[in-house]
Amino acid sequence: MIILGLTGSIAMGKSETASMFRRLGVPVFDADGVVHRAQAKDGVAIPAISKLFEGVVTDGVLDRAKLGTIVFADRPRLADLVNVMTPIIRQARAAFFNQAIAEDEKIVVLDEPLLFENGGDKQCDAIIVVSAPEHIQRARAMARSVMTEEKLAQILAQQMPDQEKRAKADYIIETDKGLDHAFEAVKGIISEANEITPRAYKEYWENAGNNF
Repeated sequence: MIILGLTGSIAMGKSETASMFRRLGVPVFDADGVVHRAQAKDGVAIPAISKLFEGVVTDGVLDRAKLGTIVFADRPRLADLVNVMTPIIRQARAAFFNQAIAEDEKIVVLDEPLLFENGGDKQCDAIIVVSAPEHIQRARAMARSVMTEEKLAQILAQQMPDQEKRAKADYIIETDKGLDHAFEAVKGIISEANEITPRAYKEYWENAGNNF
């Protein structure tokens, strides 16, 4: 099974690109989706978050904006949140791989925003980075209803700079050139991926057992 890592900084178009892989029949593990479900009303992460961050949970509902204000301004508090979420993500990822194996999938995609930052790139056969010029990234990010200049700066400070990600990538998808361009790029990557000799699953995931 070939493992493609998909990553990119905030507002670069990663989610849209992931949906293109799905449309072409490639299973995608969505780390952000796991986090959102775990942090939804009465989600599995809510009790631990409520205990660690006073005042951010009311009647089982997480105030994401309030939590973000706390963790993006304080690295130790961010580490606390990461420690809560990491086992949940690992469990979901294990279930994803088990299903992919059972269904004899040939290619899967790991869609993770901090793939490089967390060392996940070493667990993939090839890395795809979605990218766009900085002014477009900023415009997209600031169009989000909950975004502020301060919050964007804090988020970007937690992420590897785009230029570094591009330098580490096996494939770069320029998301400012239109959906058709991106879709053709995705099709090309899938075609080339079928020629890759898989190594990541056997060398890392298989040996990691249920700890991946």
